[in-house]
Amino acid sequence: MPIPSDVRQDFPLLQRSVDGKPLVYLDSAATSQKPRVVLEALQRYYEEYNANVHRGLYRIAERATLAYEEARAKVAAFIGAAAEEVVFTRGTTEAINLVAYAYGDAFVRPGDEIVVTEMEHHSNLVPWQLLAQRRGARLRVVRVRPEDGTLDLEGLDQVLTDRTRLVAVAHQSNVVGTINPVREIAQRAHAVGAVVLVDGAQSVPHMPVRVGELGCDFLAFSGHKMCGPTGIGVLWGRRGLLEAMPPFHGGGEMIERVELERSTYKDPPHRFEAGTPNIADAIALGVAVEYLQSLGMEAVREHEKALVRYALAQLAEVRGVRVYGPTDLEARGGAVAFTLEGVHPHDVAQVLDSEGVCVRAGHHCAQPLHRALGLAATARASVYLYNTPEDIDALVRGLERVRAFFGLSR
Repeated sequence: MPIPSDVRQDFPLLQRSVDGKPLVYLDSAATSQKPRVVLEALQRYYEEYNANVHRGLYRIAERATLAYEEARAKVAAFIGAAAEEVVFTRGTTEAINLVAYAYGDAFVRPGDEIVVTEMEHHSNLVPWQLLAQRRGARLRVVRVRPEDGTLDLEGLDQVLTDRTRLVAVAHQSNVVGTINPVREIAQRAHAVGAVVLVDGAQSVPHMPVRVGELGCDFLAFSGHKMCGPTGIGVLWGRRGLLEAMPPFHGGGEMIERVELERSTYKDPPHRFEAGTPNIADAIALGVAVEYLQSLGMEAVREHEKALVRYALAQLAEVRGVRVYGPTDLEARGGAVAFTLEGVHPHDVAQVLDSEGVCVRAGHHCAQPLHRALGLAATARASVYLYNTPEDIDALVRGLERVRAFFGLSR
């Protein structure tokens, strides 16, 4: 069943205009817009049952606890996991850092190796650099093929050794949209005894993702990129690994017994959720998950493929535009990075904004990938379930306006 044509009506912000022009939002890789049902869930919590969870015995506290844990179960079902394997975090970044500290500091030893790729978002690179520095480990890198923005998987076999303890890889690039074969990568990593963390920030919101099919050991993703609020994210981990990990933060709620000199801790996931959690946003993330399920993630994926197909065809007609990433639509998601010859990406984005078109410009927290592509920056248009072919047409008209503004039409 395709995405309904009136789905944009579910998103209040998309009804506004910019300088009299309809807003064209093409930056969902940075953050998605929020449907009305999610905004209402936030308001309902604060107006009807704002109370702390897991502690109060009065009715609104019990309601808050029930809604919070129901949200965990909804998220778990969304990715084919058990609820006790789902840890709420502030986002993908905190989820990855949790693993880097709680797993990395406990199990990575001097001389061990951590494998990353050249296309990683800084959030899936800097934490491993810091871990390597703390533990005396070594980073090994899988390179990107600059011609199509895909990973050189032959290089993976060259960096995997019996010293490899962890492999960190993006499921989908936030720049060039490359969808990596994480199941194959995980199988190779497991063959040398390594665990695998997948950055799912750009995949979980856009396609069906089941942890059993990925074959990874950890999966991190953010609520704000999948129609949910900011400040809430998820770490999924295999139960045995979570149980073997010490706490990341210490404080209330994650303890069983506290004495003056020592404490014992709860089982996962609560072991990793010290203090008052982000209750409202977790509940709203559960509502966002229900919203996405009502549309169907297969439908979301097919909708985006159609838009990217159209975008690639239309951008090819704009003189001076170069698009980066795979040409095979099965191997790429909804992020379309491009350059316009003779114009800096920041200037491209600024002129597009004057036309009501929102795109990203810069290195997109992926400087090593841009260096691999021989670039300092790109402009990036990224689509989601609420975008239409008309949005792509507006982008193309805006790019022609950029060309005219900088005198490139002559």
